[in-house]
Amino acid sequence: MPVFHIDSTWTLFLDRDGVLNHRKMGGYIESIEEFEFLPHVISGLKRLRPMFARIIIVTNQQGIAKGVYSLEQLDAIHQYMLLEFEKNGIHIDQIYVATNLKGDINDRRKPHSKMGIEAKLDFPEIDFRKSIMVGDTDSDIEFGTKLGMKTVLIKSEERVLHNSDLYVNNLIELANEIQI
Repeated sequence: MPVFHIDSTWTLFLDRDGVLNHRKMGGYIESIEEFEFLPHVISGLKRLRPMFARIIIVTNQQGIAKGVYSLEQLDAIHQYMLLEFEKNGIHIDQIYVATNLKGDINDRRKPHSKMGIEAKLDFPEIDFRKSIMVGDTDSDIEFGTKLGMKTVLIKSEERVLHNSDLYVNNLIELANEIQI
């Protein structure tokens, strides 16, 4: 029995590291060579794409503020990722990136809601009550909860304290839990 009953006006928000690609524990994905899609991401997104009006990626990337990698390197990774999605018929509407350090005065990082608010400004038709946030960490789930979204936790090795509306192993399992 599907958990989420949605219509074609819903928005899917996705974290990047740990949801779309392998997370580099204790470090950052600094190059295309280090970027590796998780199993079932392409096949899962192929099923999810027609269900949603928009798919938006929201990602914390403080490695830029720390000087570990550059904005140009991050852009190259994202262009590669988007190209692979497009090759498979998967359109991503927007990527929002928080590059600041945790705790900065203008902190855009999840769990703060600023990237969600920016998405709403860019796409006024977004209704957070008709949105799903998929993440693998507490900050992802808290981000979605603060904005009034449904939340989905991709199971990982990270200990998560916040409750999520649904727990899945991958995006195919998520697609199985959605009914239009």
